[in-house]
Amino acid sequence: MKTIDELLARKGECPIHSVTPEDTVLTAVERMVEHNVGAMLVLEETTIVGIITERDYLRITTVEGRRSHNTPVKELMSHKVLYVTPETELEQVMALMTEKRIRHVPVLTEGRLKGIVSIGDVVKQIAKDQKVQINTLEAYINDAYPGPSSRNAFG
Repeated sequence: MKTIDELLARKGECPIHSVTPEDTVLTAVERMVEHNVGAMLVLEETTIVGIITERDYLRITTVEGRRSHNTPVKELMSHKVLYVTPETELEQVMALMTEKRIRHVPVLTEGRLKGIVSIGDVVKQIAKDQKVQINTLEAYINDAYPGPSSRNAFG
């Protein structure tokens, strides 16, 4: 069973992009576009105080009709941020993300931010792990049962 720590190690060093509660929503969206990410953590110094996502942006501009260039992130962000630890297993993370309908989750170790993972990261890693398992089982089956031989089943 793979863990978030193993996923982060495979992803390699990834900078954590963030905004402050006082930044405008437009600033948050521009940074998401610049870094090709779907969410930004909202930090006060090193403390996570929220998260803002593409979905949040769509809600304020289309449904609420607000303008992103003068709306501060703190008025839009989700204040309750779910997180995982490096020891959390990938299947648990996928279940959490599916149940809570979230696509990004920060990784905290001893209260400090270690990284952030997306549902895409998790699904991709689980698929790779399953592919390895399938290949291993196929190799085992092929070695255990080498296929038809010149002898029949009765000798």
